[in-house]
Amino acid sequence: MGCTIGVSETWGHKETGVKILIADDHDLVRDALVAFVEAAGDIQTETAPDFDTACSLVKSEGPFDLVLLDLNMPGMNGLDGLERALHLDGAPRVALISGQASREVAERALECGAAGFVPKTLPAKSLVNAIKFMAMGEQYAPVDFMTADAAPADHPMAASLTEREMQVLKGLTEGKSNKEIARDLDLSEPTVKLHVKTLYRKVGAANRTQAALLAREAGLF
Repeated sequence: MGCTIGVSETWGHKETGVKILIADDHDLVRDALVAFVEAAGDIQTETAPDFDTACSLVKSEGPFDLVLLDLNMPGMNGLDGLERALHLDGAPRVALISGQASREVAERALECGAAGFVPKTLPAKSLVNAIKFMAMGEQYAPVDFMTADAAPADHPMAASLTEREMQVLKGLTEGKSNKEIARDLDLSEPTVKLHVKTLYRKVGAANRTQAALLAREAGLF
């Protein structure tokens, strides 16, 4: 779910559809993003494994309707890379994608002029919709991410869990079944079961109820 924060310009219909560049240093993540996007149709993608390659592609293959940059890939140097990319000819709209960034980083990126901020945990359908919104000139950020209270990262339990495990744990505290959590996170049920088993071990819980109680006692949700 996303929100339109502002509109900078209107993107007209083109015969070739939307042309985007996805830059991420993890092959599996990059391939998955491309698969999600291209499955939607009418979106042409180029990819890059690092910031320098992305800049070269913008110059040689641009203009792009949207350039999606991983915040932590080689060459980015955090938001410095975003600001540099925003000044490139051929990249009128640049957005960040990240699996670890905080809400504060996302807010700073939007203030710098980013077309949006996309968490890697966003479900496939929402991801495609976000890309279309941004390619049309709108500024995008997911409402739940931007308004959620940050978990106390200094708590041992929070520090021991991955972002995905935290999302699954949140589902447990809400009394959801594995099937419901899988649907919410756009994951397969066996994958959720694996995350549940792993987080049980990490937090020292024997079952879902105990895991939920431990999370609530720790003030994580």
